[in-house]
Amino acid sequence: MIVALTLGALVGLGGLLSWRLLFPPTPPLQAAIDRLNQRNQLASITGRDQDEGVTDLLGRTVGTSLSRLLRNLGLRMDSLEPDLNLVGRSLEQHLAQKALLGLFGLSLPLLVGLMWSFAGLGVPLTIPVGVAVVLGVCFFFAPDLMLRSEAAEQRKAFKHALGSFLDLVVIALAGGAGVESALRDAADIGRGWAYRQLRNALEVTALTGETPWAALARLGAEVGVPELVELSASISLAGTEGARVRDSLAVKATSLRDHALAEAEAEAESTTEKMALPVVLLFLGFLILIGYPAVDAILTTL
Repeated sequence: MIVALTLGALVGLGGLLSWRLLFPPTPPLQAAIDRLNQRNQLASITGRDQDEGVTDLLGRTVGTSLSRLLRNLGLRMDSLEPDLNLVGRSLEQHLAQKALLGLFGLSLPLLVGLMWSFAGLGVPLTIPVGVAVVLGVCFFFAPDLMLRSEAAEQRKAFKHALGSFLDLVVIALAGGAGVESALRDAADIGRGWAYRQLRNALEVTALTGETPWAALARLGAEVGVPELVELSASISLAGTEGARVRDSLAVKATSLRDHALAEAEAEAESTTEKMALPVVLLFLGFLILIGYPAVDAILTTL
């Protein structure tokens, strides 16, 4: 009975997905308008490494189909774009990962239930189905949690690099360089992913005709770093109004360092507090180890 129901559900699900992929529904009007507006938008500054592995293949097949299906339904996932730009992953790859993990969590209990049925063990149908639904939902949303955690670490590293970038810009301005040359010289000195994105943003201006501060503001919006957007607003005053912003940039760099130091201290204190429980349990076990012989001797003599 369980085998027939499981096979029927899988066949029906496969037929429904095949029908949706072969004959997609008519996209809503708003989705078509959004696609037309995207043609007039500038290309993203943050680049992604080219990967010809399984992840890229699944993103170009399964992920693209899911992304097209979501757009046709009028669903948007713009909230994930900054995090995806930070980790260098496309939306299609993320959707493919979510779908495959969800199917894995959904099918694992059903396969175990089928094996038990073949072994002659009577298992109620509600148990594997309920576990399959729970695991499917958990596995489906697991990539989102992993993405948030990975993007938070990458964003923290980007803010640290931004503080050193500001110091280099201030030094260049103090040496008599202009605003644009100071930005480019500072970006050329540093190494790492954050400096590579800053250099890319400044190089893009030669193709798009943007000002350097506008490109930096767009980069800050793409990776979800508001400090970079605020920095671009301060630099634009020097570039357009001729304001002297060297002191304000130095204060901004000091503020970023102080904020990073405060976060490091808070993280260290949190880690120390987490170690309190293992230490207490270890001390309790040590007391039991020492006191057990004495307590046992007293009880045996009574």
